[in-house]
Amino acid sequence: MKYIDEFNDPQLARRLLDEIRATVTRPWALMEVCGGQTHSIIRHGIDQLLPEEVELIHGPGCPVCVTPLEVIDKALDIAARPDVIFCSFGDMLRVPGTDRDLFRVKGEGGDVRVVYSPLDALRLARENPGRQVVFFAIGFETTAPANAMAVHQARRLGLDNFSLLVSHVRVPPAVEAIMTAPACRVQGFLAAGHVCSVMGTSEYPELAERHRVPIVVTGFEPLDILEGIRRAVHQLERGEHRVENAYPRAVREAGNPAALRMLEEVFEVADRSWRGIGRIPASGWRLSDAYRDYDAEHRFDVAGIRTEEPAVCRAGEVLQGLIKPTECAAFGTTCTPRNPLGATMVSSEGACAAYYLYRRMNGQAPQGVSAPQGATADQGAPARGSRIPQEEMNPIG
Repeated sequence: MKYIDEFNDPQLARRLLDEIRATVTRPWALMEVCGGQTHSIIRHGIDQLLPEEVELIHGPGCPVCVTPLEVIDKALDIAARPDVIFCSFGDMLRVPGTDRDLFRVKGEGGDVRVVYSPLDALRLARENPGRQVVFFAIGFETTAPANAMAVHQARRLGLDNFSLLVSHVRVPPAVEAIMTAPACRVQGFLAAGHVCSVMGTSEYPELAERHRVPIVVTGFEPLDILEGIRRAVHQLERGEHRVENAYPRAVREAGNPAALRMLEEVFEVADRSWRGIGRIPASGWRLSDAYRDYDAEHRFDVAGIRTEEPAVCRAGEVLQGLIKPTECAAFGTTCTPRNPLGATMVSSEGACAAYYLYRRMNGQAPQGVSAPQGATADQGAPARGSRIPQEEMNPIG
């Protein structure tokens, strides 16, 4: 398949690995800021094929994982109401709130429905005029334009029974927060290509210059990621800190002008809390004043919700790149995909889920495990294609 199979070529992967190995002279730590990239890295064993001097740190790039517990509990409260049809992507249903999840609400009689687009929820609002339809609008810049279009259409159609529960977050402020954290070890970034396909790259040069880190916009297939790593390592070895676009087939400097216009009309930048990380200034969006009537938090009384994270769960440290999933004592024991303590184990883009799914229980590479299927909060970045066998990619063996 064009643009997939050709980016899984073992011989080209070998050449990129050889060049990285020939270039690196000292240890470097790079962070990928995308859960889709994390799954591709773990699925294909890319981190184990790199020279030991190059460490990949998994960042807070999973939209499900960073949705704050308070918002999850608000979703549970709204979804349990008898007059509500609550719509969500499938990977949100098992994300644990303080004492339950959306699956449990559904089992207790709540009308919770899995949809594949916010426009599906809009259709339900038109078909059910006597009920309130709420769409759980989460995600990074990737999903925000479609959610903005849905509420724009609702206003145009005069629907007064449709609303969004918004928890959108923005990547550049998160990069700023990571770089200013006291324990930060990150020396370069692989930026998320799907985010930049919407927003462009204009917000990154200032970050690269201020923190003196290379930022390479990267795709999601094995060769995309290896090329991003190669470029970042070249910059680090030369003492450079520029923004490079290694994903030109999808990303333009100006982004998607139509999507940006829709975002500007419907949303406004706001401070946001990130689960496991805390509040980051200007790191998200909320509905603008013109669309405030479509804000589920304003439409429903969900104030005063108290939340409590499981004390044993270290998902926050995983999201900040401070530890690997296997360093959490609960990983694979009391915390599994069937019994998740944190969102990083539940989400199809969570780092803990990647380590568990691809059998990184003890640091071993996966062997022929298929990628998960189904709707996700950021469908633009799944770990697609067949895994390149370890023996084919490894230039040594």
